[in-house]
Amino acid sequence: MARSKAKVYTCCAVMLLCLLVLIVCLAVFVREKCSEDSFSKAAVAADSKTCSEIGRAILQKGGSAVDSAIAALLCTSVVNPQSMGLGGGAIFTVMDATGKVKIINSRERAPSGVKPDLMKLCPNTFKMMTGSKWIGVPGELRGYEMAHRLYGKLPWATLFQPTIQLAREGIPIPPVQGRYISHTNTNETLALRRLFSDTDGNLLKTGDVIRFEKLADTLEEIANHGAEAFYSGRIAEDLIRDIKEAGGGPTLQDLSSYKVSVTDAWAFPLGEYQMYIPPPPAGGVLLSLVLNIMKDYYLDSSSLKKEQNTLFYHRYIEALKFANGLKKHIRDPEFSAKDMGKKFSQDSFASKIRSLISTNRTHNAQYYNITPYVDSIGTTHVSVLAEDGSAVSVTSTINHIFGSKVLSERTGVILNNELYDFCGKVDRIFPGEQPPSSMSPAVLRSKSRTLLIGSTGGGMITTAMASAIINHLWFGKSLKDAIAAPVVFVDSLNVVKFEATFNQDVIEAIKALGHIQGPANHFYNVVNAVEREGDCIRAWSDTRKQGEAAGY
Repeated sequence: MARSKAKVYTCCAVMLLCLLVLIVCLAVFVREKCSEDSFSKAAVAADSKTCSEIGRAILQKGGSAVDSAIAALLCTSVVNPQSMGLGGGAIFTVMDATGKVKIINSRERAPSGVKPDLMKLCPNTFKMMTGSKWIGVPGELRGYEMAHRLYGKLPWATLFQPTIQLAREGIPIPPVQGRYISHTNTNETLALRRLFSDTDGNLLKTGDVIRFEKLADTLEEIANHGAEAFYSGRIAEDLIRDIKEAGGGPTLQDLSSYKVSVTDAWAFPLGEYQMYIPPPPAGGVLLSLVLNIMKDYYLDSSSLKKEQNTLFYHRYIEALKFANGLKKHIRDPEFSAKDMGKKFSQDSFASKIRSLISTNRTHNAQYYNITPYVDSIGTTHVSVLAEDGSAVSVTSTINHIFGSKVLSERTGVILNNELYDFCGKVDRIFPGEQPPSSMSPAVLRSKSRTLLIGSTGGGMITTAMASAIINHLWFGKSLKDAIAAPVVFVDSLNVVKFEATFNQDVIEAIKALGHIQGPANHFYNVVNAVEREGDCIRAWSDTRKQGEAAGY
């Protein structure tokens, strides 16, 4: 009897051991299918290695995807202050662990005293507009506050500590920030110039150590007392005093009355995917229009071969022209027709536009209903995927390089010039209105894949995201190669501009079809994305801004 029991126990032990070996082998086999640069649990893609790693550390401490995104954004306000900061605004697309997607919109709003004739000061062609008259009421921190209230796990103050340390101790100026410091060297921006100068008054350069001590004090107070510290009390008073000394703009009342909007994401089918985007005044509807137009051309890797490649880019450029023609209709729904934007994301509308695209020619500007507007640049984007499957795609901006170039020296906050985004699109700005935007932080989901993606670059956001999505999902390129692929941009005057490494044969073929090519001096498109496919997580930060993702 004892022997029988021993045999049974031995057999059970052997079977258990075999089962464990099988599980380990399966795990190894599954892991081997993932590329070497993939992660198994979570990842963050910000536009710098430092900020991606700070976001990762927050996740490893048990923080949520939102916690990680907030920490990475705060970090970016020091590493790339020319792109975003507390003086700007953000749009969050947040997916919880159940797959439900919400939009938190804390984009800047027009102040109550916005000048009725401000649009008369808009330039006819792109120009970086400085001065307090272009400042919108900052919503950045109210967005963080709401996102943390709804989805945060770690204490609010914990998210601020890494950036407070960076700002107080100083950082070597990274190459991207260093590239833009010369933009502060004007007589109109003395306070900003002082921030980026040494004790002898010489502008700092890449590699020099810069400290943001006033900003560190402001961040510390906000960390200890919440976002309300920025919108009322001493910080608010100091901020408004500096703005007033720079010429006036938002008031204390404007700050204290700022409200964030929380809505459901707009969703539309894209083949096997469901794509979630923020509604207007964000630009997701134009991105969805371009993708909807292109999806029924049944694109795959063969579309990149010779004549098919030219035909693809011709149709794609035509789609971008039609999208440009609709930009004037993308308005804050509180101040315009609420259903206009929804119409643009419908398949029937895309089909109508597709029927207007000729395969062998282009048309004049009126054909696309284009009215001249002014292109814009700037911004940052962060994508985060947490262990529980929750995710964030968030885009933040102060608009142009260093925004309005108005620095509040008492608080260390650089103010936006977001009212510029109304130029060429409206005749009148209403107090409290949010400017139209190309920002399109997106979440795409299928049965086997989740993709978080967004871009920076003002008017280039739409083409940067569309290019990355098409190259990745339809042409089968890796996330890295899809983001790195050179883009084509159609500006507000219908001029087609190609990134430097674009295929020259395609450029010549496109010109032969009648498209007007213009000089492409600067491309600001920067796509940061995280993707889960099965058990593999891949993340990529665009090398155009020398970014690097982080995960574990």
